[in-house]
Amino acid sequence: MENINFKKKFGQNFISDTNLLKAIVSDSEITENSDVLEIGAGAGTLTLEIAKKCNKLISYEIDNSLKDIIENRIKNQNNVEIIFQDILKVNTKEIDDKFKNKYKIIANLPYYITSPIIFKFLEQSKKLESMTIMVQKEVAEKMLAKPKTSNYGVLSIMVNHYADVKITRVVKKQMFTPMPKVDSCVVVLKIKHNNYDEKFKTFIQTSFSMRRKTLFNNLLKLYNKEEILDVFKTLNYSVTIRAEELTLENFYNLYNCFRQN
Repeated sequence: MENINFKKKFGQNFISDTNLLKAIVSDSEITENSDVLEIGAGAGTLTLEIAKKCNKLISYEIDNSLKDIIENRIKNQNNVEIIFQDILKVNTKEIDDKFKNKYKIIANLPYYITSPIIFKFLEQSKKLESMTIMVQKEVAEKMLAKPKTSNYGVLSIMVNHYADVKITRVVKKQMFTPMPKVDSCVVVLKIKHNNYDEKFKTFIQTSFSMRRKTLFNNLLKLYNKEEILDVFKTLNYSVTIRAEELTLENFYNLYNCFRQN
């Protein structure tokens, strides 16, 4: 890889293995008709492989010092636009408006912005079709965690509320430069709907706010005792039940029961 001054503050861990880069693009199931948003162009290695397969690619990169490296790598591609901005500071509607139709995200995400990026687009985009993202292995496991396990929580519920989720491959830490401390996973999220409900997210966050407490006690932050007892009785829930015992479907039924109560 080029003589790059890696910046720890941007969580830069780049991939140069062409077979892996092609595999990530393959996992995304993009075609020559697909429009793609890449988050973090890095050295442009994944950018190039995406551009070879898609119709249109817009890539955001926070590190302006990589400009010459990226532009040199994609010089033969005329379907790419590189924007040097922090994507977390860009209005999602502004990004959506750059695409005529639905688009797919492909990204090797820096670990420190993984959750903010995922929620930004799941909650705010109206045109997102799927996300194929490289994330820390632990985060991937949390997305797919089952009830009654320690990894099960807000991320598990909310990601699966919006998307069908699967891990397509585990990527060993040795595949990155510089090498991170942990392995990663490629995760594909196929969007089920774009209907964001802030109150549902608050409901889930409150339900898991104190894991050692019962669901009943956590929900006292949102409802009075009588309301909770009434809803629990309707659904035949014990007052000793904990949030991690409920499935996504259980939570949605519970949430709707409170709304109708």
